[in-house]
Amino acid sequence: MSAFSYWFFTFRFLSLAVNKSIFYALAVPDNSFTLPSFAKINWYLRVLGKREDGFHELCTLFQTVSLRDDLTFSESKEITLTCSNSSVPVDETNLIVRAAKVLGEKYALKSGAAIHLEKRIPAPGGLGGGSSNAAVALMGLAKLWKLNLKLEILTEIGRAIGSDVPFFFYGGTALGAGRGTEITPVNDAREKFLLIITPSIDVSTRDAFARLNAPHLTKLDSKSILKICRNEAENFSSSQAQLKNDFEPSVFAVQPEIERVKEKLLRCGAIQANLSGSGASVFAIFDKEETRQATLKALENETNWRKFAVATVSRNEYRESLKLVDRFASD
Repeated sequence: MSAFSYWFFTFRFLSLAVNKSIFYALAVPDNSFTLPSFAKINWYLRVLGKREDGFHELCTLFQTVSLRDDLTFSESKEITLTCSNSSVPVDETNLIVRAAKVLGEKYALKSGAAIHLEKRIPAPGGLGGGSSNAAVALMGLAKLWKLNLKLEILTEIGRAIGSDVPFFFYGGTALGAGRGTEITPVNDAREKFLLIITPSIDVSTRDAFARLNAPHLTKLDSKSILKICRNEAENFSSSQAQLKNDFEPSVFAVQPEIERVKEKLLRCGAIQANLSGSGASVFAIFDKEETRQATLKALENETNWRKFAVATVSRNEYRESLKLVDRFASD
């Protein structure tokens, strides 16, 4: 290559790189901001029966983990949603759009918002990705639209959108009671070496509840159960407690591949493994990084399983990550 050709192509490459950088700078407005949207697992999940209102009484211990989506917000005349994953709907069936519409209508706002979702959390998967997105959308839009709202108001709006949404205004380790919407923060559980496996299976939460055939409860039953649940949550230790999910028997019966995930994780050396939510994700606790890495190596041939090495995210870490909207975080 001649000296002239070398410098010509070098100049051309640098020009393209600069133009690309300018393009990205122009594509992202100066007033935009990005917030993380963390996944959750359930240390335990008990379906205690049907309440008088027809919903199920739950006792679950939520935990935020480091697997996350990202939501970027910027001003716009209309509410629009884009997503890095083309299989994720961007219409009103997406909880982000639903949350934006509910918040805007509640306060009679004419403002819009352009929201971009960088999707990493499997959906569906029992990891609360949609609910987390909805909660973060409410917080981000309240900031973008300069709404001075208290946590209690946002939580109430979130409760109407989805059962898991209120938890994501708290993060860390928290008890979910009632329909899962009554949140009580407890001492944070800490685990560095978690592994989440999500097989390529869709589990319908509605069908999972239907297969449980839960007994009917009275108001007195519910109050007694809630007291027991709070005591268990306050004394929970992830390293000592026996993890349990009441959905496992019915979900495993219909989807044996999910049971195979759990069994394989235990055979590979996991201390404990448990279904998250109604599935299909299964998480496992390991005692050290070497065992977790060896497990990932052993699972390389399972090409239809998505694998995520994660750690717990404490309540303080969660609040710090949302520092742009920390006035919404719980005390």
